[in-house]
Amino acid sequence: MSFTSVPNMSTSVTTGTTFLLLSLLAMATATTGSHLKQVTEVVQMARTMVVQSRNLAKASMSLYGLHNTMHYHGMGLADCIKLYDESESRLSVLLSSRGFTVDDARTWLSGVLANHRSCSEGLGQKDFGIQEHGQGRNLTSLVSEALALYAMYGKEAVVEQELMHRPRLGGKLLTSWNPTTSKADFVVSKDGSGTHKTINDAVAAVARIGNNRRPRVIIYVKAGVYNEKVDIDKNLKNIMLVGDGMDKTIVTGNRNVPDGSTTYGSATFGVSGDGFWARDVTFENTAGPHKHQAVALRVSSDHSVFYRCSIKGYQDSLFLHSLRQFYRDCHIHGTIDYIFGDASAVLQNCDIFVKRPMDHQSNMVTAQGRDDPNENTGISIVESRVRPAPDFDSVKHLFKSYLGRPWKKYSRTVFMKTDLDGLIDPKGWNEWSGSFALSTLYYAEYRNTGNGASIGNRVKWPGFHVFNRAEEANPFTVNRFIQGELWIPETGVPFNSRL
Repeated sequence: MSFTSVPNMSTSVTTGTTFLLLSLLAMATATTGSHLKQVTEVVQMARTMVVQSRNLAKASMSLYGLHNTMHYHGMGLADCIKLYDESESRLSVLLSSRGFTVDDARTWLSGVLANHRSCSEGLGQKDFGIQEHGQGRNLTSLVSEALALYAMYGKEAVVEQELMHRPRLGGKLLTSWNPTTSKADFVVSKDGSGTHKTINDAVAAVARIGNNRRPRVIIYVKAGVYNEKVDIDKNLKNIMLVGDGMDKTIVTGNRNVPDGSTTYGSATFGVSGDGFWARDVTFENTAGPHKHQAVALRVSSDHSVFYRCSIKGYQDSLFLHSLRQFYRDCHIHGTIDYIFGDASAVLQNCDIFVKRPMDHQSNMVTAQGRDDPNENTGISIVESRVRPAPDFDSVKHLFKSYLGRPWKKYSRTVFMKTDLDGLIDPKGWNEWSGSFALSTLYYAEYRNTGNGASIGNRVKWPGFHVFNRAEEANPFTVNRFIQGELWIPETGVPFNSRL
């Protein structure tokens, strides 16, 4: 009697399954590699075009003799040089060997788009058409293509093998720092009792230190009114600015578009250095409603945090220009589009004050500037309060006030669990111009309260949504929208990461 060996069916199935999984993994790896090569090529072309645009702006400055940035056209070109320089740095990081998440990539590319638009719009305000040619349109197309390619990755994907190292720079330093017991690197005081008399002098001192400065530089600004234009550039990272309290430490200015500034350049205080923290400071622009665009605070700092700060102006008070930002326990004052820009920003437990506009105007709290469907930007206002400022309370019935209007085609803003005073018009939101963006914008409300929160007469636009479940609202929370659980805790600033 002979015996024939019978194959182990379990082993055969396991071997076959393993082979199939390995084959699929190899195919996925090849596809991912091809995809990564494609996106790298697009980003490289975008970087080349950014450098060319920066060089063109510099050449135009020389050609027309506009080296004085106070010159009418010179201000717009100076903005462009600065903005393209920042964009070149962002794109260089994407092309480096260091790791980053898809959220990082989409955030930085969205910032490059915002920079390009600010340059173009600033030059348009100056009637200086350097961007009215194919190169400007091609840059927009390239960055949009890169955004679309990154959007194809899973949200949690890591583009490179190793995540970029982000050092923890302070054990709840922003909340624990005490002016009477803690030490600052620089102290600003108008009476000469500090290391410097102006904020600009202190910022210049930080720049002179170069790479030898501490991981987190603390500038303490004593109580006083500082009439100066401050700009913290991209190389000054991890600055912490602390004052003596709202309306005690005040940085003020009155630059505005009618008097010659660009919107971007009108900011009293601007910051581009990543990791900027501020506490107990008022930033204001006193130009008034008749001067239209006049920014108090402009922020292009990734992972920036503002705690117990006040931002005061009329039109365009707070310019959430780009990148990831968090505001907690802040006061924001204004009339038209006074919380605007193309950042990914969350405002939590903030008081948003509507001021009296000019007689023919209506108030618009927000004007978000998302201009590409793959940008991960937007404004999320959570657990806050929208209310009339003291000068407006008695006359609020004479004006219409709205939650926002679409500055750009894919404008995205949500109000969640926020108290809306009765000054908000029943329709809630207003048009920018006719039917522009009404089907492509994304506006939403979730469990708001107060006399202005009724949704019965809200706009019927295709892009307007009412969330009924927390699952719908969760994408706009601190954790999901700006990945805040990864970088806000080191400040010590309280926050609710979920609804």
